[in-house]
Amino acid sequence: MLNEFLYISFVFFLLFFSAYFAVCETAFTACSKPKMFRIAKDGDKKAQIVLDLQKSTGLVISSILTCNTILNTLISVFAARICSSFFGSEFVIYFSFIIAILIVLFAEVLPKMLALANPEKLLIPAAYFLKYIFITLKPLNNIIGLIAQKFISLLTKTDKNIQDEYMASLEELKGAIDLHKSANSNDSKQEKEMLKSVLDLASIHVNQIMVHRKNVIMLHADDEINSLIEQIITCPYTRIPIWQGNHDNIVGVLHVKDFLKIMKKASYIDSIKIMDVALKPWFIPENKNLLDQLQSFKQKREHFSLVVDEYGGFMGIVTLEDIIEEIVGDISDEHDVDSFNGIKKHAEGIYIVDGSVNIRDLNREIDSNFKNDIASTIAGLVINSVRIIPEIGQVFILYGYKFEILKKHKNQLTSIKIYKLHPDTETKHEKF
Repeated sequence: MLNEFLYISFVFFLLFFSAYFAVCETAFTACSKPKMFRIAKDGDKKAQIVLDLQKSTGLVISSILTCNTILNTLISVFAARICSSFFGSEFVIYFSFIIAILIVLFAEVLPKMLALANPEKLLIPAAYFLKYIFITLKPLNNIIGLIAQKFISLLTKTDKNIQDEYMASLEELKGAIDLHKSANSNDSKQEKEMLKSVLDLASIHVNQIMVHRKNVIMLHADDEINSLIEQIITCPYTRIPIWQGNHDNIVGVLHVKDFLKIMKKASYIDSIKIMDVALKPWFIPENKNLLDQLQSFKQKREHFSLVVDEYGGFMGIVTLEDIIEEIVGDISDEHDVDSFNGIKKHAEGIYIVDGSVNIRDLNREIDSNFKNDIASTIAGLVINSVRIIPEIGQVFILYGYKFEILKKHKNQLTSIKIYKLHPDTETKHEKF
Protein backbone atom coordinates (compact mmCIF):
# COMPACT_ATOMS: atom_id res chain seq x y z
CA MET A 1 0.00 0.00 0.00
CA LEU A 2 2.92 2.30 0.74
CA ASN A 3 4.14 1.94 -2.85
CA GLU A 4 0.74 2.99 -4.19
CA PHE A 5 0.73 6.15 -2.08
CA LEU A 6 4.25 6.92 -3.33
CA TYR A 7 2.97 6.51 -6.87
CA ILE A 8 0.09 8.90 -6.13
CA SER A 9 2.52 11.47 -4.69
CA PHE A 10 4.74 11.05 -7.71
CA VAL A 11 1.79 11.61 -10.09
CA PHE A 12 0.95 14.92 -8.39
CA PHE A 13 4.63 15.86 -8.50
CA LEU A 14 4.73 15.18 -12.26
CA LEU A 15 1.46 17.05 -12.72
CA PHE A 16 2.96 20.09 -11.01
CA PHE A 17 6.02 20.07 -13.28
CA SER A 18 3.85 19.53 -16.35
CA ALA A 19 1.87 22.62 -15.34
CA TYR A 20 5.12 24.54 -14.83
CA PHE A 21 6.31 23.67 -18.34
CA ALA A 22 2.92 24.75 -19.72
CA VAL A 23 3.36 28.12 -17.96
CA CYS A 24 6.87 28.49 -19.43
CA GLU A 25 5.68 27.62 -22.94
CA THR A 26 2.82 30.13 -22.95
CA ALA A 27 4.82 32.87 -21.22
CA PHE A 28 7.69 32.40 -23.68
CA THR A 29 5.44 32.79 -26.73
CA ALA A 30 3.25 35.54 -25.26
CA CYS A 31 5.89 37.80 -23.72
CA SER A 32 6.54 41.18 -25.31
CA LYS A 33 9.99 41.43 -26.88
CA PRO A 34 10.11 45.25 -26.57
CA LYS A 35 9.15 45.02 -22.88
CA MET A 36 11.71 42.28 -22.28
CA PHE A 37 14.36 44.35 -24.06
CA ARG A 38 13.58 47.33 -21.83
CA ILE A 39 13.88 45.17 -18.69
CA ALA A 40 17.19 43.73 -19.92
CA LYS A 41 18.44 47.24 -20.69
CA ASP A 42 17.76 48.15 -17.05
CA GLY A 43 20.30 45.48 -16.04
CA ASP A 44 18.20 42.35 -15.45
CA LYS A 45 20.40 39.40 -16.45
CA LYS A 46 17.48 36.96 -16.52
CA ALA A 47 15.68 39.13 -19.05
CA GLN A 48 18.81 39.11 -21.21
CA ILE A 49 18.83 35.28 -21.04
CA VAL A 50 15.23 35.26 -22.27
CA LEU A 51 16.17 37.56 -25.16
CA ASP A 52 19.02 35.22 -26.10
CA LEU A 53 16.67 32.22 -25.98
CA GLN A 54 14.18 34.05 -28.22
CA LYS A 55 16.76 33.95 -30.99
CA SER A 56 16.09 30.20 -31.11
CA THR A 57 12.36 30.24 -30.37
CA GLY A 58 11.60 27.06 -32.28
CA LEU A 59 14.20 24.97 -30.44
CA VAL A 60 13.23 26.38 -27.05
CA ILE A 61 9.55 25.56 -27.61
CA SER A 62 10.59 22.12 -28.85
CA SER A 63 12.55 21.54 -25.62
CA ILE A 64 9.61 22.57 -23.45
CA LEU A 65 7.16 20.42 -25.41
CA THR A 66 9.51 17.43 -25.25
CA CYS A 67 9.67 17.66 -21.44
CA ASN A 68 5.93 18.27 -21.21
CA THR A 69 5.14 15.25 -23.40
CA ILE A 70 7.42 12.98 -21.36
CA LEU A 71 5.84 14.16 -18.09
CA ASN A 72 2.27 13.66 -19.36
CA THR A 73 3.16 10.18 -20.60
CA LEU A 74 4.65 9.26 -17.22
CA ILE A 75 1.54 10.59 -15.46
CA SER A 76 -0.63 8.31 -17.58
CA VAL A 77 1.63 5.28 -16.94
CA PHE A 78 1.74 5.73 -13.15
CA ALA A 79 -1.97 6.54 -13.00
CA ALA A 80 -2.73 3.27 -14.79
CA ARG A 81 -0.52 1.46 -12.30
CA ILE A 82 -2.41 3.04 -9.36
CA CYS A 83 -5.81 2.25 -10.83
CA SER A 84 -4.82 -1.34 -11.49
CA SER A 85 -3.68 -1.77 -7.87
CA PHE A 86 -6.81 -0.28 -6.29
CA PHE A 87 -9.63 -1.21 -8.69
CA GLY A 88 -8.27 -3.80 -11.08
CA SER A 89 -7.14 -3.63 -14.69
CA GLU A 90 -10.72 -3.54 -16.08
CA PHE A 91 -11.17 0.04 -14.73
CA VAL A 92 -7.95 1.40 -16.29
CA ILE A 93 -9.71 2.66 -19.41
CA TYR A 94 -12.24 4.65 -17.33
CA PHE A 95 -9.56 6.01 -15.06
CA SER A 96 -7.64 7.18 -18.15
CA PHE A 97 -10.44 9.63 -18.93
CA ILE A 98 -10.21 11.07 -15.43
CA ILE A 99 -6.43 11.50 -15.76
CA ALA A 100 -6.87 13.13 -19.18
CA ILE A 101 -9.29 15.65 -17.66
CA LEU A 102 -6.84 16.39 -14.84
CA ILE A 103 -3.98 16.90 -17.30
CA VAL A 104 -6.01 19.20 -19.55
CA LEU A 105 -7.39 21.23 -16.65
CA PHE A 106 -4.46 21.47 -14.25
CA ALA A 107 -1.46 20.97 -16.58
CA GLU A 108 -2.70 22.84 -19.67
CA VAL A 109 -5.66 25.23 -19.41
CA LEU A 110 -5.22 26.78 -15.95
CA PRO A 111 -1.42 27.25 -16.19
CA LYS A 112 -1.68 28.79 -19.66
CA MET A 113 -4.45 31.15 -18.62
CA LEU A 114 -2.28 32.21 -15.69
CA ALA A 115 0.72 32.77 -17.97
CA LEU A 116 -1.25 34.87 -20.45
CA ALA A 117 -2.22 37.28 -17.67
CA ASN A 118 1.39 38.31 -16.97
CA PRO A 119 3.90 36.44 -19.15
CA GLU A 120 6.98 38.58 -18.38
CA LYS A 121 6.52 38.30 -14.59
CA LEU A 122 6.34 34.49 -14.77
CA LEU A 123 8.97 33.98 -17.46
CA ILE A 124 11.88 35.96 -16.00
CA PRO A 125 12.22 33.79 -12.83
CA ALA A 126 12.31 30.69 -15.06
CA ALA A 127 15.12 32.03 -17.29
CA TYR A 128 17.98 29.91 -15.88
CA PHE A 129 15.80 26.80 -15.74
CA LEU A 130 14.80 27.20 -19.41
CA LYS A 131 18.40 27.84 -20.41
CA TYR A 132 19.50 24.62 -18.71
CA ILE A 133 16.69 22.61 -20.36
CA PHE A 134 17.50 24.15 -23.73
CA ILE A 135 21.22 23.33 -23.51
CA THR A 136 20.55 19.79 -22.24
CA LEU A 137 18.06 18.90 -24.98
CA LYS A 138 19.66 20.89 -27.79
CA PRO A 139 21.25 17.88 -29.58
CA LEU A 140 17.94 16.00 -29.57
CA ASN A 141 15.96 19.04 -30.65
CA ASN A 142 18.39 19.80 -33.47
CA ILE A 143 17.57 16.39 -34.92
CA ILE A 144 13.83 16.86 -34.36
CA GLY A 145 13.99 20.36 -35.84
CA LEU A 146 15.87 19.16 -38.92
CA ILE A 147 13.28 16.46 -39.57
CA ALA A 148 10.44 18.97 -39.07
CA GLN A 149 12.03 21.46 -41.49
CA LYS A 150 12.36 18.75 -44.14
CA PHE A 151 8.66 17.98 -43.87
CA ILE A 152 7.76 21.69 -43.93
CA SER A 153 9.89 22.25 -47.04
CA LEU A 154 7.90 19.53 -48.79
CA LEU A 155 4.60 21.23 -47.94
CA THR A 156 5.36 24.90 -48.45
CA LYS A 157 8.02 27.37 -49.45
CA THR A 158 9.45 29.05 -46.34
CA ASP A 159 12.38 31.01 -47.77
CA LYS A 160 12.43 34.58 -46.47
CA ASN A 161 14.74 37.33 -47.54
CA ILE A 162 15.86 40.23 -45.38
CA GLN A 163 13.33 42.58 -46.98
CA ASP A 164 10.44 40.23 -46.16
CA GLU A 165 11.58 40.00 -42.53
CA TYR A 166 11.94 43.80 -42.34
CA MET A 167 8.44 44.35 -43.75
CA ALA A 168 6.99 41.75 -41.36
CA SER A 169 8.63 43.51 -38.40
CA LEU A 170 7.37 46.86 -39.67
CA GLU A 171 3.79 45.59 -39.96
CA GLU A 172 4.04 44.09 -36.47
CA LEU A 173 5.19 47.43 -35.09
CA LYS A 174 2.38 49.28 -36.87
CA GLY A 175 -0.08 46.81 -35.40
CA ALA A 176 1.30 47.51 -31.93
CA ILE A 177 0.83 51.24 -32.57
CA ASP A 178 -2.80 50.67 -33.58
CA LEU A 179 -3.35 48.82 -30.30
CA HIS A 180 -1.85 51.66 -28.29
CA LYS A 181 -4.33 53.51 -26.09
CA SER A 182 -4.01 56.97 -24.62
CA ALA A 183 -5.93 58.54 -21.74
CA ASN A 184 -7.41 60.97 -24.27
CA SER A 185 -8.96 59.33 -27.34
CA ASN A 186 -8.26 62.38 -29.53
CA ASP A 187 -4.61 62.43 -28.47
CA SER A 188 -4.39 58.68 -29.08
CA LYS A 189 -5.39 59.04 -32.73
CA GLN A 190 -2.87 61.83 -33.29
CA GLU A 191 -0.11 59.89 -31.55
CA LYS A 192 -0.78 56.83 -33.71
CA GLU A 193 -0.66 58.88 -36.91
CA MET A 194 2.63 60.48 -35.89
CA LEU A 195 4.27 57.18 -34.92
CA LYS A 196 3.20 55.46 -38.13
CA SER A 197 4.38 58.46 -40.16
CA VAL A 198 7.86 58.06 -38.66
CA LEU A 199 7.90 54.40 -39.73
CA ASP A 200 6.83 55.39 -43.26
CA LEU A 201 9.66 57.87 -43.84
CA ALA A 202 11.88 55.28 -45.53
CA SER A 203 9.13 54.33 -48.00
CA ILE A 204 8.18 57.86 -49.10
CA HIS A 205 10.15 59.64 -51.81
CA VAL A 206 10.77 63.37 -51.87
CA ASN A 207 8.76 63.80 -55.08
CA GLN A 208 5.67 62.69 -53.16
CA ILE A 209 5.81 65.59 -50.69
CA MET A 210 7.72 68.31 -52.59
CA VAL A 211 6.30 71.72 -53.42
CA HIS A 212 5.83 71.54 -57.19
CA ARG A 213 7.79 73.98 -59.33
CA LYS A 214 4.63 75.82 -60.44
CA ASN A 215 4.00 76.74 -56.78
CA VAL A 216 7.59 77.74 -56.02
CA ILE A 217 8.36 81.47 -55.71
CA MET A 218 11.62 82.18 -57.55
CA LEU A 219 13.79 85.19 -58.36
CA HIS A 220 15.28 86.04 -61.74
CA ALA A 221 19.02 86.69 -61.39
CA ASP A 222 18.95 89.41 -64.09
CA ASP A 223 16.16 91.52 -62.55
CA GLU A 224 16.95 95.00 -61.29
CA ILE A 225 17.90 95.13 -57.62
CA ASN A 226 14.92 97.32 -56.70
CA SER A 227 12.56 94.81 -58.33
CA LEU A 228 14.27 91.99 -56.47
CA ILE A 229 13.89 93.83 -53.17
CA GLU A 230 10.14 94.24 -53.78
CA GLN A 231 9.84 90.50 -54.56
CA ILE A 232 11.81 89.55 -51.45
CA ILE A 233 9.69 91.80 -49.20
CA THR A 234 6.44 90.29 -50.46
CA CYS A 235 7.75 86.72 -50.30
CA PRO A 236 6.70 84.85 -47.11
CA TYR A 237 9.74 82.55 -47.22
CA THR A 238 13.30 83.02 -46.00
CA ARG A 239 14.95 80.90 -48.73
CA ILE A 240 14.21 81.64 -52.39
CA PRO A 241 15.63 79.86 -55.48
CA ILE A 242 17.26 82.03 -58.16
CA TRP A 243 17.03 81.13 -61.87
CA GLN A 244 18.78 82.42 -64.94
CA GLY A 245 18.06 81.79 -68.62
CA ASN A 246 15.13 79.44 -67.95
CA HIS A 247 13.28 78.17 -64.91
CA ASP A 248 15.09 74.82 -65.02
CA ASN A 249 18.43 76.54 -64.57
CA ILE A 250 18.58 77.20 -60.83
CA VAL A 251 21.85 79.02 -60.18
CA GLY A 252 21.53 79.79 -56.49
CA VAL A 253 19.39 80.07 -53.37
CA LEU A 254 18.95 83.38 -51.59
CA HIS A 255 18.70 83.41 -47.80
CA VAL A 256 16.88 86.62 -46.81
CA LYS A 257 19.01 87.03 -43.68
CA ASP A 258 22.21 87.06 -45.79
CA PHE A 259 20.63 89.60 -48.14
CA LEU A 260 19.75 91.91 -45.24
CA LYS A 261 23.33 91.75 -43.95
CA ILE A 262 24.67 92.79 -47.39
CA MET A 263 22.13 95.60 -47.63
CA LYS A 264 23.24 96.97 -44.27
CA LYS A 265 26.90 96.96 -45.33
CA ALA A 266 26.36 98.30 -48.89
CA SER A 267 27.03 101.99 -49.47
CA TYR A 268 24.19 102.16 -52.02
CA ILE A 269 21.56 99.64 -53.16
CA ASP A 270 22.58 99.46 -56.83
CA SER A 271 25.98 98.05 -55.86
CA ILE A 272 24.42 94.83 -54.56
CA LYS A 273 24.74 91.79 -56.84
CA ILE A 274 22.20 89.12 -56.01
CA MET A 275 24.53 86.29 -57.06
CA ASP A 276 27.19 87.53 -54.64
CA VAL A 277 24.77 86.80 -51.80
CA ALA A 278 23.30 83.58 -53.17
CA LEU A 279 24.18 80.18 -51.72
CA LYS A 280 25.10 77.22 -53.88
CA PRO A 281 21.96 75.23 -54.76
CA TRP A 282 21.67 71.72 -53.36
CA PHE A 283 20.09 69.30 -55.83
CA ILE A 284 18.67 65.92 -54.80
CA PRO A 285 17.14 63.11 -56.94
CA GLU A 286 13.36 62.69 -56.97
CA ASN A 287 13.56 59.07 -55.74
CA LYS A 288 15.43 59.85 -52.52
CA ASN A 289 13.43 58.72 -49.48
CA LEU A 290 12.52 61.03 -46.62
CA LEU A 291 14.56 59.19 -43.99
CA ASP A 292 17.76 59.60 -46.04
CA GLN A 293 16.90 63.21 -46.78
CA LEU A 294 16.29 63.93 -43.11
CA GLN A 295 19.73 62.54 -42.31
CA SER A 296 21.21 64.65 -45.12
CA PHE A 297 19.60 67.79 -43.69
CA LYS A 298 21.20 67.03 -40.32
CA GLN A 299 24.63 66.28 -41.79
CA LYS A 300 24.75 69.31 -44.12
CA ARG A 301 23.03 71.54 -41.54
CA GLU A 302 20.74 72.88 -44.27
CA HIS A 303 16.95 73.08 -44.45
CA PHE A 304 16.35 73.59 -48.17
CA SER A 305 16.89 71.35 -51.22
CA LEU A 306 15.88 71.33 -54.88
CA VAL A 307 14.42 68.18 -56.44
CA VAL A 308 15.42 67.19 -59.98
CA ASP A 309 14.29 64.35 -62.25
CA GLU A 310 16.49 61.81 -64.03
CA TYR A 311 17.19 64.34 -66.82
CA GLY A 312 18.25 67.07 -64.39
CA GLY A 313 15.05 69.05 -64.85
CA PHE A 314 13.87 71.10 -61.87
CA MET A 315 10.76 69.51 -60.29
CA GLY A 316 10.24 71.34 -57.01
CA ILE A 317 11.63 71.94 -53.54
CA VAL A 318 11.72 69.99 -50.27
CA THR A 319 12.48 71.60 -46.92
CA LEU A 320 13.02 70.28 -43.43
CA GLU A 321 9.58 71.64 -42.53
CA ASP A 322 7.99 69.51 -45.28
CA ILE A 323 9.43 66.34 -43.72
CA ILE A 324 8.41 67.39 -40.21
CA GLU A 325 4.88 68.04 -41.49
CA GLU A 326 4.78 64.47 -42.79
CA ILE A 327 5.16 63.38 -39.18
CA VAL A 328 3.17 65.92 -37.16
CA GLY A 329 0.76 67.27 -39.78
CA ASP A 330 0.37 70.75 -41.23
CA ILE A 331 2.36 73.54 -39.54
CA SER A 332 1.29 77.12 -40.21
CA ASP A 333 2.76 80.34 -38.89
CA GLU A 334 1.83 84.02 -39.05
CA HIS A 335 3.75 84.52 -42.32
CA ASP A 336 2.21 81.66 -44.28
CA VAL A 337 0.37 82.89 -47.35
CA ASP A 338 -2.73 80.82 -46.61
CA SER A 339 -3.62 78.42 -43.85
CA PHE A 340 -6.18 76.68 -46.14
CA ASN A 341 -4.87 73.18 -46.83
CA GLY A 342 -6.89 72.64 -49.99
CA ILE A 343 -9.48 70.40 -48.31
CA LYS A 344 -12.90 71.79 -47.41
CA LYS A 345 -15.65 69.74 -45.79
CA HIS A 346 -18.83 70.42 -47.74
CA ALA A 347 -21.16 68.08 -45.81
CA GLU A 348 -20.93 64.86 -43.86
CA GLY A 349 -18.63 62.62 -45.87
CA ILE A 350 -18.37 65.12 -48.77
CA TYR A 351 -15.22 67.17 -49.44
CA ILE A 352 -14.19 69.81 -51.98
CA VAL A 353 -10.49 69.20 -52.68
CA ASP A 354 -7.91 71.13 -54.70
CA GLY A 355 -6.35 68.96 -57.39
CA SER A 356 -2.88 69.78 -56.10
CA VAL A 357 -3.56 68.35 -52.62
CA ASN A 358 -1.06 65.67 -51.65
CA ILE A 359 -2.61 62.20 -51.36
CA ARG A 360 -0.98 61.55 -48.00
CA ASP A 361 -2.38 64.82 -46.63
CA LEU A 362 -5.83 63.89 -47.94
CA ASN A 363 -5.64 60.43 -46.36
CA ARG A 364 -4.75 61.99 -43.05
CA GLU A 365 -7.50 64.62 -43.27
CA ILE A 366 -10.50 62.49 -44.33
CA ASP A 367 -9.29 59.11 -43.03
CA SER A 368 -9.13 57.58 -46.52
CA ASN A 369 -6.63 55.05 -47.82
CA PHE A 370 -5.73 56.18 -51.35
CA LYS A 371 -2.46 54.72 -52.62
CA ASN A 372 0.25 57.18 -53.62
CA ASP A 373 2.36 54.79 -55.69
CA ILE A 374 0.98 56.00 -59.05
CA ALA A 375 0.70 59.73 -58.25
CA SER A 376 1.47 62.18 -55.49
CA THR A 377 -1.58 64.47 -55.87
CA ILE A 378 -5.29 63.68 -55.96
CA ALA A 379 -5.57 65.09 -59.50
CA GLY A 380 -2.75 62.79 -60.60
CA LEU A 381 -4.51 59.84 -58.95
CA VAL A 382 -7.70 60.49 -60.91
CA ILE A 383 -5.92 60.97 -64.25
CA ASN A 384 -3.71 57.89 -63.80
CA SER A 385 -6.68 55.78 -62.74
CA VAL A 386 -9.12 56.70 -65.52
CA ARG A 387 -6.40 57.07 -68.23
CA ILE A 388 -7.94 60.24 -69.67
CA ILE A 389 -8.00 63.98 -68.98
CA PRO A 390 -11.50 64.34 -67.47
CA GLU A 391 -13.87 67.16 -68.39
CA ILE A 392 -15.78 69.35 -65.97
CA GLY A 393 -18.86 67.55 -64.68
CA GLN A 394 -17.59 64.04 -65.26
CA VAL A 395 -17.98 61.64 -62.35
CA PHE A 396 -15.94 58.52 -61.60
CA ILE A 397 -16.07 55.80 -58.99
CA LEU A 398 -12.57 55.03 -57.72
CA TYR A 399 -11.48 53.03 -54.69
CA GLY A 400 -14.88 53.20 -53.00
CA TYR A 401 -15.26 56.99 -53.49
CA LYS A 402 -17.11 59.11 -56.03
CA PHE A 403 -14.98 61.79 -57.73
CA GLU A 404 -16.72 64.69 -59.48
CA ILE A 405 -14.62 67.12 -61.53
CA LEU A 406 -15.66 70.67 -60.59
CA LYS A 407 -12.97 72.86 -62.16
CA LYS A 408 -9.98 72.52 -64.46
CA HIS A 409 -7.42 74.83 -66.03
CA LYS A 410 -6.20 73.60 -69.40
CA ASN A 411 -5.25 69.96 -68.65
CA GLN A 412 -4.95 70.47 -64.90
CA LEU A 413 -7.73 69.41 -62.52
CA THR A 414 -8.06 72.23 -60.00
CA SER A 415 -11.13 71.25 -57.95
CA ILE A 416 -12.66 67.85 -57.24
CA LYS A 417 -15.64 66.83 -55.12
CA ILE A 418 -15.03 63.58 -53.23
CA TYR A 419 -17.53 61.57 -51.23
CA LYS A 420 -17.46 58.08 -49.84
CA LEU A 421 -19.84 55.48 -51.21
CA HIS A 422 -21.76 52.86 -49.27
CA PRO A 423 -19.63 49.70 -48.81
CA ASP A 424 -22.04 47.72 -51.00
CA THR A 425 -21.51 50.07 -53.94
CA GLU A 426 -19.39 48.79 -56.82
CA THR A 427 -15.85 50.14 -56.42
CA LYS A 428 -14.36 49.25 -59.78
CA HIS A 429 -12.96 52.09 -61.92
CA GLU A 430 -15.93 53.10 -63.99
CA LYS A 431 -17.42 56.25 -65.40
CA PHE A 432 -20.93 57.29 -64.41
